[in-house]
Amino acid sequence: MEIFARTGQFAKQILFSSRQGLYEVLEYESTLELLDRKGEKAIFKKRQKVRYLQDNIIAYMDQAWGDGKFLVDYRCSPGAAVDQYRFGHKTYILISLREVKQRGDSDEFIIERKIKNGFIRRQEQWETDINHITRHVAIRLILPKGRPPMRVALVEHIRQKTTLVSDSNQRQLPDGRWQVAWEMDSPRLNERYVLKWEW
Repeated sequence: MEIFARTGQFAKQILFSSRQGLYEVLEYESTLELLDRKGEKAIFKKRQKVRYLQDNIIAYMDQAWGDGKFLVDYRCSPGAAVDQYRFGHKTYILISLREVKQRGDSDEFIIERKIKNGFIRRQEQWETDINHITRHVAIRLILPKGRPPMRVALVEHIRQKTTLVSDSNQRQLPDGRWQVAWEMDSPRLNERYVLKWEW
């Protein structure tokens, strides 16, 4: 009987661990900057601090999607991008950590890529998918001088909820560019947050 009880407990631990995922996200910050008034050039930067929830982790998976060429000059640290593949509308990038991580270890990933011809319409959007347990998320959108945001809204896809981003979350920077900022503690797991704007 005791052996069956222990086996059951072990099975529950494996199941719970797989549901948790390989890591949790302690901090997620990203900035999308449109570099010209036509929306032909943009740069995306992401900082993601993660804590591993399982032992013997040797790789990290990043995701990218969008219009135009959205994976130009891809860079990451730590680790090295060793493979990528397309599934649906997303491209998955496999990053080799170059070392073995154990449960409780943490990493801070810095990822940067350029986007060409990705934001050429008058109405545009940028999505942030919450695929892991996440403690805090902060998103920044920077628009070029001379093209301020006319209307900005945040759409929660699963909840089908749209909220206008208030003026207090928008400001003109000293150099004339425009910044829109949004952040949240404990965002909903598997939710897709879509920042939509007119400019």
